[in-house]
Amino acid sequence: MPATATPAVLTTRALLLDMDGTLVNSDAVVERIWRRWAERHGLDGDEVMKVVHGRQGHASMAVLLPGRPVEQNLADNARMLAEETADTDGVVEIPGARAFLAALAGLPHALVTSADVALSTARMKAAGLPLPAVRVTAESVGASKPDPEGFLKGAAELGVDPAHCVVFEDSGAGIAAGRSAGMTVVGVGPRAVLHDPDVAVRDLTQVRVEASADGTIRLHIG
Repeated sequence: MPATATPAVLTTRALLLDMDGTLVNSDAVVERIWRRWAERHGLDGDEVMKVVHGRQGHASMAVLLPGRPVEQNLADNARMLAEETADTDGVVEIPGARAFLAALAGLPHALVTSADVALSTARMKAAGLPLPAVRVTAESVGASKPDPEGFLKGAAELGVDPAHCVVFEDSGAGIAAGRSAGMTVVGVGPRAVLHDPDVAVRDLTQVRVEASADGTIRLHIG
């Protein structure tokens, strides 16, 4: 699928939005933190970076260090989250994110992120973006993406059938989670196009939001 979207119109009743790579470009921080972690554990940094996007940190660690106890991964993840929350250097909005969120004001939408409350709050603030009123964070779920739990919980909190939701995601894990939840998936950015989302956009400048009188939302893509 091309990075530039083929013009399309999607009709939905709610939007579920990933954060990192979708609303916020935090790649610089993620690279710094995870490559340091890879070096500490004698792992190839490039291979580590192929795994970590979209997942909670402890879930990534379980993939990368399959023999390590869960408790150790959770403790390591807590330290990583503290590092990531304190480091916002280079965190910026994905082009079009501010206008996109402004267009969603008053419409059903939720943030569904693998970050915890502290990290998501810090990164959205650093990027100059408002936090949606409905948020599903790492503390809210028992399973990380690619499990669909987060997206299903977001749909439930909005009171919308999953089949009537559109997910915006950038990572393979997130796209798989949205697909497993039975939702239409819009892939954002170059990572997304590698994982066959239903529609792909370069960034959020390629999305226009139109509220309809019948309560549906029309997304003009391209």
